[in-house]
Amino acid sequence: MALAELEKIDSYLGKLRARLRGVGTEEVNDIIEELRSHILEKLAVNGHLGARDVDATLAGRGNPEDLASEYMTDAALARAEVSRSPIEILASLFRWASLSVAGLFVLISSLVGYFLGAAFILCAVLKPVHQQRTGLWSSLHGSGDLELSLRLGFGNVPASGHDVLGWWIVPIGLVAGFGLVMLTTRFAIWRFGVFGYTGNRGMTANRTV
Repeated sequence: MALAELEKIDSYLGKLRARLRGVGTEEVNDIIEELRSHILEKLAVNGHLGARDVDATLAGRGNPEDLASEYMTDAALARAEVSRSPIEILASLFRWASLSVAGLFVLISSLVGYFLGAAFILCAVLKPVHQQRTGLWSSLHGSGDLELSLRLGFGNVPASGHDVLGWWIVPIGLVAGFGLVMLTTRFAIWRFGVFGYTGNRGMTANRTV
């Protein structure tokens, strides 16, 4: 392969390396070297080593900016999978959602799960503070429709409503809240695996040239 073609490959990989912010140095080196190996292997298998062949192979990988974004998403999801922190999971899901519909679906589902979990926990914690305005309330509308609402002590409770659970909201809210947070975390991590974002497997094996 001519020097000019090697320089094209090095330039492409250099741009990718510069955009891999937030990824560990050792991991970046592994990504660059493995990608270089795949590119050279692809060119060697096809038996075409000219400038046009190199350009076509690099174009098939996508531009360095998009590729770097995918690798950084993989890294963020891998960290979230290890930490199981809802904050880190949501941060990585926002990045994933910018890349795919699957990521957007998981993000919306996780936001709903974490929101409901947090609401139940807050309800349980605030019950001793706002005893008369916190809990699971039911009320009847003029049309006869029954409405259930989780009140967190802010605003007035429905005039025709009553507290369904009373002090039982404390243990039930804590169990339901933390249960929803745990289930949402497990769901998000499970979807990481289903869609191929599982740490190094997602960063390497799923990116064949």
